[in-house]
Amino acid sequence: MAKIQFFYRCFIAYTKFIYMTFFVYLPTNTAIAQKVIMEDIRLTKNDDVLAFLEKNGEKGFRAKQIEEWLWRKGCFSFEEMSNLSVGLREKLKRNYEFSHIETDTVERSGDGTLKFLFRLHDGAKIEGVLIPTPKRVTACVSSQAGCPLKCAFCATGQMGFIRNLLFTEIFDQYLIMNRIAGETFGKNITNIVYMGMGEPLLNHENVIKSIELLTSSKGQGMSPQRITLSTVGVVNGIRRLADENFPCGLAISLHCADALKREKLIPSAKKFPLPEIREALSYFYKKSGERISIEYLLLDGITDSRSDAEKLWDFCRPFPTKINLIEYNDNNLEFRKSPEQRVKEFASYLESKNMIVTIRHSRGKEIAAACGQLLVNQKNKYKNQ
Repeated sequence: MAKIQFFYRCFIAYTKFIYMTFFVYLPTNTAIAQKVIMEDIRLTKNDDVLAFLEKNGEKGFRAKQIEEWLWRKGCFSFEEMSNLSVGLREKLKRNYEFSHIETDTVERSGDGTLKFLFRLHDGAKIEGVLIPTPKRVTACVSSQAGCPLKCAFCATGQMGFIRNLLFTEIFDQYLIMNRIAGETFGKNITNIVYMGMGEPLLNHENVIKSIELLTSSKGQGMSPQRITLSTVGVVNGIRRLADENFPCGLAISLHCADALKREKLIPSAKKFPLPEIREALSYFYKKSGERISIEYLLLDGITDSRSDAEKLWDFCRPFPTKINLIEYNDNNLEFRKSPEQRVKEFASYLESKNMIVTIRHSRGKEIAAACGQLLVNQKNKYKNQ
């Protein structure tokens, strides 16, 4: 009998909890109730928005106006949708979220480079960079918060992985930096590189969706040829890009063509061996006919020997490439950039093999512009306070 009474009291308490929560507490706390049921307007299908408008007595053409505000004009709130009535804007506010990333920190280097630290709706932070030159302004965007690849030379790799970014969060990086580019440099972003935090091909759907919005006539209308996606060599992802007729540029963050050394620098290299990456790149070139960019990081005494140059040339022989030799941006890890003379010798050897070579000097050194540096530096600063 005692056990029966105990379970009965538990049942009554549980029933009371359910009643108070769903029939009393939530309905009388509007903000919380809305949080439970409201979905983000930018994650809502156009057909669902159209159905909502019709249900609320609005004309169907309003759906196209909303779509234009979201993707072509790139607004960040319902209040900005000035060609919608105040009443409709209020209806949208009551029924939809409009979440977007926010700028946490902006730092400017003496060479004009701007480094952004963005804050996501859940508190996670990501980075973006604007790199101005006389003829262009390039935006470097992130595809993940943190990174699962743990590259030894990368500050982001030491942070660990938090989550994939939504396509809207990638798109927002462009919108914010494009506004700042206009205000600061007097011209809009001309090029975009997916070379920020994270591995783009481990967030394939959101990355491709963001590119579609950036290049579509319904979105920002940028030429696909002005966008480059960089991958460490996710083999199945490269083949998928080829099969999907990927319209943008492809870059491989190779950094080392010696298999054993590359596995030490890039742990994921064990999963994606160099021969498999080369086969995937050959497949991509066969399908696309486009030259592939090779990103190669020159590390003093590690990746900058004559033997390293020979192995890089051998790796690239099956397809046309453009080699970008990258100066290491010191991020307080154990690596150092290669001496200038060794860089020249490395480049000269490749050029003697009729390869296209560009030496890319590090930008934004004093503002920690390398991937993940600003966020890591900020965390270290708070720890030391």
